Amino acid sequence: MRDMPLDGCRVLVRVDYNVPFENGIIHDDYRIRASLPTLKYLLARGCSIVLCAHLGRPNGADAAYSLEPVALRLSELLARPVIFTPASIGDKVSVITKKMRPGQIALLENLRFHTGEERNDDVFARQLARNSYADYFVQDGFGVVHRKHASTDAITHWLPSAAGLLIEKEWQMLTELSSHPQLPLVAAIGGVKVSDKIGLIKKFVTVADQIIIGGAMANTFLAYRGYPIGKSIYEPDQEAVIEQLYRIIEKKVGRDNIDNYCLLPQDVAVGHAITATTKRVEKEISQVQPDDIILDIGSRSINEMIKAVGRAHTVLWNGTLGVATLPNFAHGSARLALSLATNPKISSVVGGGDTTDFVLGWDARDGRSFSHISTGGGAALELLCGKKLPGIEALMDS
Repeated sequence: MRDMPLDGCRVLVRVDYNVPFENGIIHDDYRIRASLPTLKYLLARGCSIVLCAHLGRPNGADAAYSLEPVALRLSELLARPVIFTPASIGDKVSVITKKMRPGQIALLENLRFHTGEERNDDVFARQLARNSYADYFVQDGFGVVHRKHASTDAITHWLPSAAGLLIEKEWQMLTELSSHPQLPLVAAIGGVKVSDKIGLIKKFVTVADQIIIGGAMANTFLAYRGYPIGKSIYEPDQEAVIEQLYRIIEKKVGRDNIDNYCLLPQDVAVGHAITATTKRVEKEISQVQPDDIILDIGSRSINEMIKAVGRAHTVLWNGTLGVATLPNFAHGSARLALSLATNPKISSVVGGGDTTDFVLGWDARDGRSFSHISTGGGAALELLCGKKLPGIEALMDS
């Protein structure tokens, strides 16, 4: 957007304000704050700004998913009024936006109240452009650019379009990490499903010096290796996928070095229920009992992980290493966070919704202890895997 003649213009900006939200209360405003550099840049150029976003997965118009509380929080962060429009298209929007002056900001109601948004409907996109009276469109919602929706794709057919500052930052950080990282590189990959992360693991086998596997995903690997996992969450029918992965790793480091390269838990923390009051009990992976549920990596595995991370210059962390919402089973994730936050030589990139939520809740410096915390879950994962993002491709085409 720095290349556009924006002075004094009306700009429609797609932002990602899909924030954790319950009963009208925003629990984490990180994504709202991440949009501020773009908004402040536009305000400094004398622009008027119309913001569009979505919240949750509403089934039609639903007051429980209204963006009005987001408008109030944004107003507090910018220390200026933010006009909230009760719709995202139509005459009510036009009446408000037509009167906007330079320096004013309006936030449209939830785009997903209209089926045309997720259908990538060209008519809906045209209405969005016309009713906002925008001269230009700026895409700054990184968390949605992996979707081919009206506000990520079709809108670029109707307005001159470019990337915002957040998109630029995310793109530069994540493509640099996947293509030209500062070595040694360690990838710590957790979460639940192997099938969700296999593309990421395969991609980083080509560039990483070591890979750490945690979370419920590690249970699937342990089951494949013949270890008991009790009643733990795991993903069945992934044997062929894991076999293929091990063949790729073997080709890179040799059969004898597979376990040194791809670190699985050597011990685990188990409980008998997934609750805040469940007692943490640590066991060797061979000692897991039929009634046990693996909920975190154990102390010995944590120490091995910290040693690996300590040798790195770059660390990618995607996916918590245990059930990090439960304090008794957040030990592995907390130790990894501490290791990254206190080692100034490490360039740390954190991605994934649950991981981002955990890190922001853990870090007393509101995320500044890490080099980069991505606002995109699926978008970050797909970009790191080398996939094309429809919202970015639409900007290239436009």
